[in-house]
Amino acid sequence: MDRIDRQQEPRWAGRDERKDPIRTEIWDALQQSGAAVGQVVSQIPNFVGADRAADRLAALPIWKSASVVKSNPDPPQAPVRLRALQDGKKVYTPVPELTEGFPFVELDPSDLRQRGLAFEDVQFSEDFIRLGRPVQFEEMDPLDLVVVGCVAVTHNGARTGKGGGFADLELGIFRELGLVNPDTPIVTTVHPIQVVDDEKLVMQRHDSALHWIVTPDEVINAHSAYPQPEGVYWDQILADQYRDIPFLTDLRDRFGSDCVAPGRGENPDFSDS
Repeated sequence: MDRIDRQQEPRWAGRDERKDPIRTEIWDALQQSGAAVGQVVSQIPNFVGADRAADRLAALPIWKSASVVKSNPDPPQAPVRLRALQDGKKVYTPVPELTEGFPFVELDPSDLRQRGLAFEDVQFSEDFIRLGRPVQFEEMDPLDLVVVGCVAVTHNGARTGKGGGFADLELGIFRELGLVNPDTPIVTTVHPIQVVDDEKLVMQRHDSALHWIVTPDEVINAHSAYPQPEGVYWDQILADQYRDIPFLTDLRDRFGSDCVAPGRGENPDFSDS
């Protein structure tokens, strides 16, 4: 299969030039191998075997003990969201790219049943935004398990997403509000192609490391030595993030009294989800 058309410039290219090459490498490899499902550039890539990875995740003790799960909204984690609802777990999932006035949607299995909705009806973002309950961060229950989307990961827990900074921003806000603590497991499901050598990913102080990586074929306990951020590093948020995320300025005013001007920090970006 041909390489990805280079005229298809990734949306967030240039925010971290050290991570751009590995994202491009993974998107290329998934497409060339036939492991990609649908569009991959600028996406958390969907992959063949995503349902098997979700099943493998659901067999872990960290999953079985969780009552409240946060999941990214992307297609490869649709089987994770479905399995969580089937297992009776409350699911919080963000509005893609945080572009609405409300940041998250709550999917409660009991509520969905009472409304006559099948869990399959809310697997994907266009449906759960319409049918789920919009919530603000302060309305959310503490999270027992956090599932993030990734483009590339390493065995030691480093990760990068598509480059927009959404996962790290969300996790920073969760920490500010006490919705996650240092022991809250952070996991992802990916294709084996997305697991790369440790030296290929550089972590910055605002990046959240993974505790567990699950593929269709194996479970990787990262035993990550990376320190987790304590909250949001407001000095590293870019001007376009304030422009595009409706509630971000209000949150900064409430929690980020020591922040500097947007985009003026030492490492002026987030490496996303």
